[in-house]
Amino acid sequence: MRKYLAVMLITGIVSCTNTEKKVAGNSDTTAKVEAAVQNNVELKDAKVQAIYDGYIALKNALVSTNFEEAKKTAATLGPVLAAYKGCENTALITDKIASAKDIAAQRKEFTALSTDVIALFKHADLKKGSIYVQHCPMANNGDGGDWLATENKIQNPYYGDEMMECGRVLEEIKPAM
Repeated sequence: MRKYLAVMLITGIVSCTNTEKKVAGNSDTTAKVEAAVQNNVELKDAKVQAIYDGYIALKNALVSTNFEEAKKTAATLGPVLAAYKGCENTALITDKIASAKDIAAQRKEFTALSTDVIALFKHADLKKGSIYVQHCPMANNGDGGDWLATENKIQNPYYGDEMMECGRVLEEIKPAM
C-alpha cells in the first residue's frame, strides 16, 4: 500500500503542471466562486447556455466529490441535452451518471460526456466570457480526461480533493471577434 501511494504521489508531482497548493476545506468556496464566474459566460443560444450551465453544475459537484449532487445535476442535464438536436446520445451518458453506484463510476462517465460537450462548445457562439478546456493526464488510469471550466484555475473533477489541481489548460474558447 505504501509503495502504491508513493508511486501515485511521484506520478502526480511529475504529471501535474499546476503546483499551487489548495487550502483545505474550501471546495464550497471554490464552487461559489466558479458559479459567480460562470455568470460571465454568455452564449447566444439559450438552449446551449442551459447545457453549459448544467454541465458546469455537474462538474462542480464532481470537484466537490458530492455523489448525490452529481446524480441530481446529471438527471437535470439529461433532458436539456435530449432536447437539443444532435445531443440525444449525449443525454444517455447523463442517465449513466445519474444512476451510477458511486462517484468513481460517475467520474468515468463524465469523460465521455465531456468529450461530447467540448465538441459542442468549440462551435458554439459565445457572446462574452471564456470557456477553458482542461486536461488531467492521470484521470481514467492514465488515459487522461478533459473537462470544461469557467476559469483557467484547475479544479479537477476526476480526483476532487485528492489531487484538486492536477491538470492544465489545453485551450481557451473565446467569443469570435
